[in-house]
Amino acid sequence: MDSETLIESAIRVLNTADPYEKARLGDSIAVKWLQGAISEPYDPTVDLPVMDRPGRLTNVKLVSPSLMPKLGKAGSLQSRQAIVHSLVHIESWAVDLSWDIIARFGKQEKMPREFFTDFVRVAQDEGRHFTLLAARLEEIGSRYGAFPAHDGLWDSATATSQDLLARLAIEHCVHEARGLDVLPTTISRFRNGGDNETADLLERVVYPEEITHCAAGVKWFKYLCARSKNPEVTINSVEADDISEEIIQKFHSVVREHFRGPLKPPFNAEARKAAGFGPRWYEPLAVKESNA
Repeated sequence: MDSETLIESAIRVLNTADPYEKARLGDSIAVKWLQGAISEPYDPTVDLPVMDRPGRLTNVKLVSPSLMPKLGKAGSLQSRQAIVHSLVHIESWAVDLSWDIIARFGKQEKMPREFFTDFVRVAQDEGRHFTLLAARLEEIGSRYGAFPAHDGLWDSATATSQDLLARLAIEHCVHEARGLDVLPTTISRFRNGGDNETADLLERVVYPEEITHCAAGVKWFKYLCARSKNPEVTINSVEADDISEEIIQKFHSVVREHFRGPLKPPFNAEARKAAGFGPRWYEPLAVKESNA
């Protein structure tokens, strides 16, 4: 048995600056948790501070999202490199976000064991996506750090660092769902550009697993809403229940408070449905709110 708790392990991952090592360490911790070698999610007597910003290397030039150069449509090698680079960068942040939700909110919100397991699995997937995409980037003649990138994902993590409901809604049901909306187009662009290897990696590994990550966000958002009414509620009973209008309205109000502007269609209704949320979750958010 490992004497280290899962939250202590998560903080070690967050403190690791090298993204390749971060993914490797995260995978080994995930295996230990899933096999029972790490048995305790946290020590109830110890409050561990979680850093405002995780360890990161400084070799990636950061620019504001509005100054990001256009990635192109995968017609040229440079465009394909730029798109894969942007995906590698997103996955590097997704690793941090998964361990951060465990370390920041797991004990504070007294979440059940299944919460930790779900996000350990998400973290393990994101680490694998990072490693595979970074290797693919090198195969097509580039490397992580060769292009500028932006930290919009972490900006919204910072904005939701005090509120698990908001973190689940924004990171998993807005940003990750947006990834589901755009990935099919990205996959076809790589196929059209003759890069079937990248297309296959995105279609067979990244895309189906990202659906499960959105599903985790929806599932735990519903759980928190149900628990606010009934503290004894279990995750199994929440999953079995129909989604109430009240939960949908809560989702809309949280997203409007924490996300600027309307959501961008077109939506990938099939993938979103597979993740557990239908059009009434997101279509009303695609319309600008009137000030009337």
